[in-house]
Amino acid sequence: MDRHHLPSAIVAVSLLVLCGAASTASAKTEIAGAAILDHPCGKVSVQQMGLIHAGKFDEANRLTTTQMQDQWKAMSAKDREMMAGMAKDMSQSPEEFASDVKANGQLVVDGQDAKLTVQTKHQDTNGSSTSTMTQTFKVDGAHCLVSR
Repeated sequence: MDRHHLPSAIVAVSLLVLCGAASTASAKTEIAGAAILDHPCGKVSVQQMGLIHAGKFDEANRLTTTQMQDQWKAMSAKDREMMAGMAKDMSQSPEEFASDVKANGQLVVDGQDAKLTVQTKHQDTNGSSTSTMTQTFKVDGAHCLVSR
């Protein structure tokens, strides 16, 4: 290769490397079961569930994005009280939730967005039912905040 073609060859190779790195960085990662609990989003999810279950809504709210915190603050005190009561009633202990995540969890991380889905099947004398809990996150490096 002569000197005139060398710069364009370097640019072409650099672009290929950058495109490859960009596609790798934006690739979706799927995590299932117990491995979710080792991921920052899994840890935050279990921590928030435990705080809600204990009635510590201000602490649980600190694990959310600024946008969610602002929405919470914008609600009337009556609405916040009603929402907090419903959330507490529907919450699980952190141990129960972690167990459900291990058995039935699926975490999909796509760049700065992540979504945890926990689908649990219940069987009793009246038949069977399925409950699905989803939670979304914003990922910033090794940190994860609940976004919905």
